[in-house]
Amino acid sequence: MRNFFKSIKDTFQAVKAKFSSGKAKARRKIQRTLATVRTAAYHFAVRFRMRTAQARFVLAETRGENFVDSGIKILIAVVIGALLLGGLYALFGDTIMPTVTEKVKKMFEFKG
Repeated sequence: MRNFFKSIKDTFQAVKAKFSSGKAKARRKIQRTLATVRTAAYHFAVRFRMRTAQARFVLAETRGENFVDSGIKILIAVVIGALLLGGLYALFGDTIMPTVTEKVKKMFEFKG
């Protein structure tokens, strides 16, 4: 009878040890996950503070360099675009369109 109770006690302790080791693994995994989340939140907060500081610095600048440079770039882009459109319009109007219309007319007049 004594061996019977001892085997039950040993079985109970083995199950308890197995359960507690699984519990410890789960606890460690949760702790690692929480540490990862905390680290990610901290890095996000640091990046956010850096971006807001940069934005404040740019907005506080009173020099007009950025505005003048941007205006000149936009003006150059508009002029180049107008020249390209004018050239394409002249090319299509005088060279390409007459030959295209002529070829289309020849296609419709074809009597195989």
